[in-house]
Amino acid sequence: MQKPFFTDFKQVTSYMDSFTNIAGNMTARNNVKLPGAGQQAPRRTHRLDRMRALLERFHNPERSFCSIHIAGSKGKGSTASYIAAGLKAAGIKTGLYMSPHVADHRERFTMAGEFFSDELLLETANEIKARLEGFSFCEDYGENTPTTFELYTLYAFMLFKKSGCQWAVIETGLGGRLDATNAIMPKACVLTPIELEHTEILGDTISLIATEKSKIIKPGVPVFVSFQPDDAKNVFLAEAKAQGSRISFLSDALVSEDVQLPSCGGLDERQSARLRYASGLDVSLSLKMLGKVQADNCALALLALHDLGFYRKGETEKALENNMLPGRMERHFFKRPIYFDGAHTPRSIESAASTFKAVYSKPGQVAIFCCVSGKDYRTLTSMMLKAFDAIIVSRPGTFKKSNPSLIYEIFVEEAKGGFPPDSKTIILEEDPDKALATAIGLCGEQQAILVTGSFYMAGEIKEALCRLTGEKSS
Repeated sequence: MQKPFFTDFKQVTSYMDSFTNIAGNMTARNNVKLPGAGQQAPRRTHRLDRMRALLERFHNPERSFCSIHIAGSKGKGSTASYIAAGLKAAGIKTGLYMSPHVADHRERFTMAGEFFSDELLLETANEIKARLEGFSFCEDYGENTPTTFELYTLYAFMLFKKSGCQWAVIETGLGGRLDATNAIMPKACVLTPIELEHTEILGDTISLIATEKSKIIKPGVPVFVSFQPDDAKNVFLAEAKAQGSRISFLSDALVSEDVQLPSCGGLDERQSARLRYASGLDVSLSLKMLGKVQADNCALALLALHDLGFYRKGETEKALENNMLPGRMERHFFKRPIYFDGAHTPRSIESAASTFKAVYSKPGQVAIFCCVSGKDYRTLTSMMLKAFDAIIVSRPGTFKKSNPSLIYEIFVEEAKGGFPPDSKTIILEEDPDKALATAIGLCGEQQAILVTGSFYMAGEIKEALCRLTGEKSS
């Protein structure tokens, strides 16, 4: 009997992370135009032929379950988790594939939020490693070996097949048209809000980005679309028409939405949301995930679940209410309330900060912030300065490039130019453990801490909190 390649899950992730990550390094090599976006991308490597060839070598595990495919700029993960929770409530064995993770790689592939057993994780990883021996893509497909994201996508599909999933909710990694997940043939497509993000890859206008995302729409497959800018809405409408796909816009389907945030902080706090649809569906929910955007994500998920026939009165509401996802206004407590949110675009930073400030309205709130390179630093720092009196700039891990020193200098410059002297406390502390300790020290009795700027930032400080409390990161 062959000795297993992996005996520990960390060995699995180290192996898969050692491969080129196309999502993180797309512009670093072979600068050639990406059709449709007018931007730079690696020559030949970013193409679906690769994923299809990889899946075929493993006997197409994605065909063993029905799938719902989700793309968009923001809210993909939350919407995916709401849909998966609804499917599970309908008695369906449901897989859920998302990226990135916050503190544990296992967050990427779950049974509607529940981790797979270590036994299955290792068994599947060992099978993949063994069957990849001697495998390489042909020269026309770019790099000879799979990328990290291609491997994780294959891994998720294999886990779903082996565990007997009937349905799976699949979130795109980057874009849609050439994303590795777009090798599936879904039963439904979901498009979350579009905003300017990854412009160096997807294009520098809403229309171009929406075009890339719209390509997950398949012929005759129903499409459910969240609130969108007009430019994105027009792109999705045209693509659905071209594919002969029925399209449902949340802006048309949702008659009214009433959202009320809790008036004071607490780990068990919830927000109320009443959602009324043109179909006659009328539900009142008490949601664990806070913020107007989370109510919107829930409303989109409920639209899809109801339209596809998976709504079960009572069971569905309970599942949606109790749904919670790492890094989405995730609450912890150590001496002070600490919130973790992976917001990393202007719209999501604004939402996270406003939600946090609505719950903790007193002055003097504290933030730990940093974002990866390639972001609009000045816009993000300006928004954070308006919302917080004390900001600790730290390092969001090493998986993606970042420049905490530069961001700190921008904070200091903007604080001097636009705010009263000494009204803002800006501290550079790249070590996550020291950054957390500093934040706790600055936080008063009626105050709380928000960790934001990227999922990687949230993950680093969450790991620091676990080291501080002795709790497991999972």
